[in-house]
Amino acid sequence: MPKVRSTFVCNECGAESSQYFGRCPSCGTWNSLEEQVVRPAAQADTATRVRSINGSKTRPATKNPSAHAVSSLKLTEISDHTETRLASGYTELDRVLGGGIVPGSLVLIGGDPGIGKSTLLLQTANQLSTRYPTLYVCAEESGQQVKLRAQRLGIKGDKGDEGETPSNLYLLPEIDLDTILAELESLRPNVAVIDSIQALYYSALTSAPGSVSQVRECTSILMRVAKQQNITLFIVGHVTKEGAIAGPKVLEHLVDTVLYFEGDRFASHRLLRSVKNRFGATHEIGVFEMVDQGLEEVTNPSELFLGNREEGSSGTATIVACEGTRPIVVELQALVSATSYSSPRRSTTGIEYNRLLQILAVLEKRVGIPLSKLDAYVASSGGLNVGEPAADLGVAVAVAASFRDRIIDPHTVVIGEVGLGGQVRPVSQMELRLKEASKLGFTRAIVPKGGSYKDVGLEVIPVSRVVDAMTVALAGSRSRQQEETEAEE
Repeated sequence: MPKVRSTFVCNECGAESSQYFGRCPSCGTWNSLEEQVVRPAAQADTATRVRSINGSKTRPATKNPSAHAVSSLKLTEISDHTETRLASGYTELDRVLGGGIVPGSLVLIGGDPGIGKSTLLLQTANQLSTRYPTLYVCAEESGQQVKLRAQRLGIKGDKGDEGETPSNLYLLPEIDLDTILAELESLRPNVAVIDSIQALYYSALTSAPGSVSQVRECTSILMRVAKQQNITLFIVGHVTKEGAIAGPKVLEHLVDTVLYFEGDRFASHRLLRSVKNRFGATHEIGVFEMVDQGLEEVTNPSELFLGNREEGSSGTATIVACEGTRPIVVELQALVSATSYSSPRRSTTGIEYNRLLQILAVLEKRVGIPLSKLDAYVASSGGLNVGEPAADLGVAVAVAASFRDRIIDPHTVVIGEVGLGGQVRPVSQMELRLKEASKLGFTRAIVPKGGSYKDVGLEVIPVSRVVDAMTVALAGSRSRQQEETEAEE
């Protein structure tokens, strides 16, 4: 009988140790090691089930023990056949996945509680079930609870959205991994949803569901089944208070695609962001809006992140950010005011905090704007997280306009990276950004010098330094008092 052994696993990083330590030797976290009992005999049962799902048999022993059957192939011997991607029924989701669902792929979706992960996957499963057998494993809810949510979303389960094609959506309220594997073997669905991976239980381990070893082992077994049977798996993962997916970091390395569902729960829009994708571009985003009937796609997200351009406001600048291959026009707002404390306050929403501090230092040193005694607040419209350097020049122009109480032309976009020496550096995909701005009615763009911009549909003004950008952006601008006086007249 195989010997039962114990191992100590870190809840933070997933590192294993043969003995207990008060502090994890890998990540340095205190009191994070938990004892777990490993039973090899039970593992063999699950491994047998995985092989039975694959329908493979054990390779017979060769007569010559030293002989080895070569199973590797040359790169030129592998066929060029490309799997046809499955359409999820939502263009935004297909965009984030790189053009559709790849058969046999493993997709991990994380997000804050209540953000809409289960709603999105239930709607997607309903769309897919009109064409393929689809299994929805509701490990955290009963079948009746999922049925109530489906009724609220308008999902009947007997017919598709067109009312003609029968739906093949199956629900399985189960947390035991062996039972789920048996159902995958019996049903053989094209797509399966696991909601969520932290609720699954693997009987070979004595630890509780949601622990590092349970999450890692369940995901590893599901990955082998998905690859062997060409089943697409959508796995829901909980997130920590820092916003990262809970469990060991190896969980993100096992899957093919990692998606994060983001958004302010007090706002209606939701962002589905790709941070890892083996079959498409990373940092791609899809935009949804939460309505009474669930999630709806937003076909033109630029209108969502643009304020009312007709109402002029001092300290406002417009940029064009690129999320993956999608350009999005975003309005930036800045407010500079006298501080009431010994040290001024700096606050950001949607803009990296350290990036703002760097831009403020450049404005004071290179442009001569005294900001060391002033509070500075910068926010992006709609709360969109803009992390790329192309927003630097827009932040700088917005702060300068707020300091001088000037209203910038609402039909002007500002694009560029700001260097520590006050230079304006070029950014990628400039032509794509300018064409997007032109489609939305912008007539002028302040961009870094050095590029060739032809047939973009708007006036392009290249600049090489931040001071030049300030001169162009604020030239002909009016103050807020002038706007109010003209409105009264």
